Amino acid sequence: MSPLLAEGLDAAKARQIKSRICEQTGISERTLRRYLAQYQADGFSGLKPKGKCSTNNQETIAPEILEQAILLRREVPGRSVSQIIQILEWEGRVEPGQIKRSTLQEKLAERGYSTRQMRMYADSGVASRRFQQKCRNRLWHSDIKYGPYLPIGPGGVKKQVYLVTFIDDATRFVLHGEFYPTLDQVIIEDCFRQAIAKYGTPESVYFDNGKQYRTKWMTRACSKLGIRLLFAKPYSPEATGKVERFNRVVDSFLAEAALDKPQTLDKLNILFWVWLDECYQNKPHSALGEKTSPQTAYQSDKKPLRFLDPAVVTNAFLHCEERKVDKAGCISFAGQKYEVGLSFIGCTVDVVYDPADISELTVEYQGHTPWKVKQLMIGERTGKRPALPGHLTPQPADSSRLLAAATEKNQERREQQIPAVSYRTVRRGDERRV
Repeated sequence: MSPLLAEGLDAAKARQIKSRICEQTGISERTLRRYLAQYQADGFSGLKPKGKCSTNNQETIAPEILEQAILLRREVPGRSVSQIIQILEWEGRVEPGQIKRSTLQEKLAERGYSTRQMRMYADSGVASRRFQQKCRNRLWHSDIKYGPYLPIGPGGVKKQVYLVTFIDDATRFVLHGEFYPTLDQVIIEDCFRQAIAKYGTPESVYFDNGKQYRTKWMTRACSKLGIRLLFAKPYSPEATGKVERFNRVVDSFLAEAALDKPQTLDKLNILFWVWLDECYQNKPHSALGEKTSPQTAYQSDKKPLRFLDPAVVTNAFLHCEERKVDKAGCISFAGQKYEVGLSFIGCTVDVVYDPADISELTVEYQGHTPWKVKQLMIGERTGKRPALPGHLTPQPADSSRLLAAATEKNQERREQQIPAVSYRTVRRGDERRV
């Protein structure tokens, strides 16, 4: 800008210099004129940028008032600056209108107590640090991703399909992933079971708060398998960032699958598994190193896999519901009656069953060994009623205790009644005198 400040510069030369400066710096001629006017008026101080709060720099807040404002913000991090000022005014610490909201907000930010800074450390927040387990099968993530529409409905109607994946935290390896035609807990059960069948059971699983994961079945299954069940805090998508990141990678597959236009769910899954092997599992991952793929990281991990007995896994993946035993010693399940036993009348029992076969159920009750029950078959004849338990058997008596007690009560009432006056005892002579 120094050539423009030379004395005796004619207008034509000034326009030429301004044009060259604008081309070199990319600023407009109007901005250049404004800068020149500010320099001529205030020197270099006129060119210094002016912040948003520069007008409030002269305003101050007493240290003891600022400390009280910080204390109010620390007590409830969600308190707004306006609320803090209102409390200070109500308590008589400052006069109404003495503190401006912008001034207090600036001072709180300088001390590290702005709303954004407090939100980072609020109890309801989540840690912003990244974490990664040291070895495989220490922690598994899972999530549901909405997929494309396929003509798999009745009459070829298009229905949306859903992708369920289980990912290992330490190696980013996808243990199992598959598209399903429905959005319920059954798809989680199937994907989880296939992952366990192939790679054993993990130490922990980490899910979001979707209703497909927060089920009684998931709690029971993890308890039976010795798996720690963890859930992310509500409204914290960053807590499940690994599986969310993989879901964004899946978008590239969905774009390619849209070109092939698969017509069946099986075809879509086949394409997905091929893409998964070639474009993700066996390609270097940025979180693992330049030359390490999720497949290599998982297979080279020295931690042994933990496989359980198939019978234990089968029992863990059964469904469980509660039922109350009626006065006939039966429970109602799926529209059918099952006889549990008269000794459990009024009790609430756990019914364990296989959704594919409910002809026979397993009943569990605290303090008793689980037992099998079958559907109650009601025939033409009722048959002999089972004997009552000993504590319910009637006890015979020689006489009625009710009638004996009523007789004694009636005698007491007769003795307490005052006799009525009898006019038959009045003599006729007395009647003449009257």
